[in-house]
Amino acid sequence: MLATLVKVAKHKLNNARYSLQCNFTKVQSAFVRWPKWTACLMECTLKQWTPKANQPVILTFHDVGLNHKSCFETLFNHEDMHEIVRHLPVCHVEAPGQHEEAKTLPTAYTYPTMDQLSEVLPSVLNHFEVNSIIGVGVGAGAYILARFALNHPDLVDGLVLININPNAESLMDTVANKITDWTLTLPDRVITHLFGKDEIQANHDLVSTYRHYITTTMNQSNVSQFLRSYNNRNALEIERPVPGGNVNVKTLLCSSLLVVGDSSPAVEAVVDCNSKLNPTKTTLLKMADCGGLPQVVQPAKVIEALKYFIQGMGYLSSASMTRLRSRTTSSCSNMSVDGSRGRAHTNERRRTHSHGTEERRGCAHTDVSMESISTVSQNVPNMAELAC
Repeated sequence: MLATLVKVAKHKLNNARYSLQCNFTKVQSAFVRWPKWTACLMECTLKQWTPKANQPVILTFHDVGLNHKSCFETLFNHEDMHEIVRHLPVCHVEAPGQHEEAKTLPTAYTYPTMDQLSEVLPSVLNHFEVNSIIGVGVGAGAYILARFALNHPDLVDGLVLININPNAESLMDTVANKITDWTLTLPDRVITHLFGKDEIQANHDLVSTYRHYITTTMNQSNVSQFLRSYNNRNALEIERPVPGGNVNVKTLLCSSLLVVGDSSPAVEAVVDCNSKLNPTKTTLLKMADCGGLPQVVQPAKVIEALKYFIQGMGYLSSASMTRLRSRTTSSCSNMSVDGSRGRAHTNERRRTHSHGTEERRGCAHTDVSMESISTVSQNVPNMAELAC
């Protein structure tokens, strides 16, 4: 039995870069027993809170080459996010050695697999006395949270999965990865994972910023090990349940919101994942004019979807959505159903029904808007495209 060290870093009040985490007052450390594999240091950041029986925690997990700051800081520091974090605590989890200026992991260290990383999360929740989570993951983090939800469905109320790939690497992918290992530097390999070709060519400032961050802030050896672990992932082996079919089919049981930019390198994988999930509990949001990091490039749109998604699960009262509705009316996005790509405005005049959770779940929508994201119990998968 080897110890897993869960480092609980509670940031100081005057840390301006964590303005939303202003209640972080001290630093704690907790040891959690973990069998059979090398001790794993995971850094967890959680806002000071009092555990409540029926209150979930928003738990985030970052992508390869990133950490919770570079992956989620833009999203959680956005003013529209204040309404959510006032009601729900946020816990950021980082994979071993992925925090800023991390020391190189020991030579004898065996980096955990994606499955092993997912199995550390129950210990994290147990330490913080968390009964359930709403997971928000990007790329590798989305995969880890999905695996966690499959193995521990009782601990997950909902998932927001950005750029998720539920499949294992194919033989062609493996060969391509070998070639890129020989021809590209690690930062460039991570960049091609995070951004699509069009975005790399068109959005030089964003790509250069992340390349510089990965090069100067992240430990290259540690990032390489995390990337290798992700590339060696197993398929989730999920399957869409069919009425009258096998009742024991493996699928996500919680409400799920899949998010992807239309020029993201993960767009095909996300659409494929959507086809394998229960259509009555899954919403696919494809964001137009957006690439591999929608939570960074268009945080307001992602937050808008996130708010309605959480409200649909009954955790945000309608009163807390008042400001959002006014902002939606003034800066509403055009949306279209994926496939037809027809535009439909998200103005509030389209709906006069109550915002109560049970009433919303009972309504059947024939169009797709931001509000329809909160209605997850539909007979067909929700697929929406945001034009920004």
